[in-house]
Amino acid sequence: MKLKIILNPYSNRGGAGKQAERVQRLCQQAGLDFDLALTHRPGEAIDLARQARLDGFDVVAAAGGDGTVSEVVNGLVQATPPDQPVGSLAVFPLGSGNDFADMLGIPHRPEVCVQMIQQARTRQVDLGRAQITNADQSSMVRYFDNNMGLGFEAQVTVESRKIQRLRGFAIYLVAVLRSLRAYEQPHFQVAWTDEAGQEHQVAHRSLLVSLGNSRRTGGGFYITPDAEMDDGLLDIAIAQALTTPRILMLLPKVLRGAHRNDPAVRLVRCRTAQIRVSAPVPVHLDGEVVSEEAQGASVSLEPGRLTVLVPG
Repeated sequence: MKLKIILNPYSNRGGAGKQAERVQRLCQQAGLDFDLALTHRPGEAIDLARQARLDGFDVVAAAGGDGTVSEVVNGLVQATPPDQPVGSLAVFPLGSGNDFADMLGIPHRPEVCVQMIQQARTRQVDLGRAQITNADQSSMVRYFDNNMGLGFEAQVTVESRKIQRLRGFAIYLVAVLRSLRAYEQPHFQVAWTDEAGQEHQVAHRSLLVSLGNSRRTGGGFYITPDAEMDDGLLDIAIAQALTTPRILMLLPKVLRGAHRNDPAVRLVRCRTAQIRVSAPVPVHLDGEVVSEEAQGASVSLEPGRLTVLVPG
């Protein structure tokens, strides 16, 4: 088995870079046939993963946080014919959030991750595909493995990138408080097709729209608390426009995934979704802001397309 490891040394405020030698040493001790590459700029993991797939590597490992995983997944997609599974993907969770890895039960200890690669037990999980349209009418297509957020959720991600002295979940909590001052709540129109093929639509001012392939985002927010990564469906959370006190009351519920019956949040499941916004909003995919001026998105799901190495 040929293994390509793509490590983002800037993940977790540089903490991932301090693990690079350890990861390399553990792979050598395990006798793995591997190549390790460090990224130096945003988007580079996409290029490295695409080339690794074209070069015939059997497994491509993302070593970093959710953003690194997402870039590696997008690179693998670019090098994979549409009718074939994407992967195999391995993950060394070295980031600040690690939502994707945690929801799959992937341990944070690199030595256990090496054992997991040796065991080569896989799981097929769904992939989300988003076509995003910006205010200037430009568009992009990106895939997401964990979740996608428009509005306040993405604004939190924007603010989190400005915080330098904190790590882990504390970053996201402070970013929430900062975002309360910076974000306006525009009018959203959300249309979706459910699992039975029925079409639905809502339109009103909203705090956020979040599409979850998994239950958790932002290192600890269970916005779509019932999402499953292999059920062939996306879970959508649509939060109405709320006052700051009401947002602060809702926040503890979201941290526990206990907002299912809160009237401010609508939770639905879908196969496809179309979203339009009256004013430009930020959008993130797997914790990476891909646009700060999006006005629409068309989202679909590719069931079971991603092959991931998981614990035995």
